[in-house]
Amino acid sequence: MINLEFSVRPDQGDPSGFDLGDMTITGDLGAADSRGHYPDQGMMIYLTVPLLLYGLGRILRGEERRLRFIGIDTSFRVDFHRNKKGVSLSANRNKITNIEVAELASAVLLAAEALADSSLPTLPEKDVAKSDYLNTLNDFKALTASISK
Repeated sequence: MINLEFSVRPDQGDPSGFDLGDMTITGDLGAADSRGHYPDQGMMIYLTVPLLLYGLGRILRGEERRLRFIGIDTSFRVDFHRNKKGVSLSANRNKITNIEVAELASAVLLAAEALADSSLPTLPEKDVAKSDYLNTLNDFKALTASISK
């Protein structure tokens, strides 16, 4: 079991691809949240999510066995390890979950699409972060569909 949430922090002025946001991952063995830390672990969320999708794509396709994911402009880190049973996730050496590949892909896709639907429309049309996010999301969506078959 896994639940992911990506969010944009309020009150940052005009929306920008550099806006700060947070990541929350909850599994059956634990959780990781970028909120409430000192120093702050918020991240440039519109740049971080595509980086995560790209890195996870390499894990899901079997090109890499490990991903030490650190968001953009943060020290927040989540470790992914591909094993015979799927993928294990941990943060700060604490297990979050062990999950099947297809379930992980679907959960990450769902969270990335939710952020895209709720917040990307507020970014300027020519914002490079917006187009990169959408392109990476489309690639990840195709990968998720191929894994789920």
